[in-house]
Amino acid sequence: MRIGIAGIAGRMGRLLAEEVALAGLVLAGGTLRPGSAKAAPDGAIVLPDSAALFAASDVVIDFTQAAEAVPHARLAAAQGCALVLGSSGLDAAQEAAVAEAAARAPVVYAANFAPGVNLVLALAERMAAALPGAQYDAEIVEMHHRQKVDAPSGTAVAMGRAVAAGRGTTLEEAGIESGRDGHTGPRKPGAIGFAALRGGQVVGEHTLVFAAANEHIALTHRSFDRRAYATGAVRAAQWVRGRAPGLYSMMDVLGMR
Repeated sequence: MRIGIAGIAGRMGRLLAEEVALAGLVLAGGTLRPGSAKAAPDGAIVLPDSAALFAASDVVIDFTQAAEAVPHARLAAAQGCALVLGSSGLDAAQEAAVAEAAARAPVVYAANFAPGVNLVLALAERMAAALPGAQYDAEIVEMHHRQKVDAPSGTAVAMGRAVAAGRGTTLEEAGIESGRDGHTGPRKPGAIGFAALRGGQVVGEHTLVFAAANEHIALTHRSFDRRAYATGAVRAAQWVRGRAPGLYSMMDVLGMR
């Protein structure tokens, strides 16, 4: 089984290469960000572009940037290669384009590949179903390192979607309250709130709070090492090879749906 890694010289790329080796899989090679001065891990083959990467691989793992998600999904569809996509910050149009490409190739797309996070998302949906929005306000607080470019994080958005799904609606229909500043007026009933903190080198912290008049319930996940994401992504790569075309999630990989 040949695994290709987009952005192999980055922090996640290096961890992914290590996890591929630990899993006993073949590292087909990787690509570098254009103009990058970083070197690939020792022994890794650097391929000239994404097309070459997909041609050389059975599964490509991509944790690069949102702008690369759609081109990579289309390459997967054109070349019959599976894709594990962990880039965050995709907008609705990009997600729709990835889903369209997944009609011709198997794609695992997740906001977070850590198994614990996906268990938290499942719990968030069940809790939301039991705690009505009219009485329990849902607020999501996340913190990441200072280099993170998107906010709220993909995992925070996934939490919001899980809450909305538990309440039989969508995040867009429920309403989003984010970045409160100044005289904003009272909180809208049923809306889902987000607060994004940035600083230091925090790998990732997410807390979902259900706040009622007489009780608060908090659900928290903290990541201390990015390796959890790499381990989960390699697990997803092993799972997705040979699957029928379709858009899958980490919940599918973990057998949770």
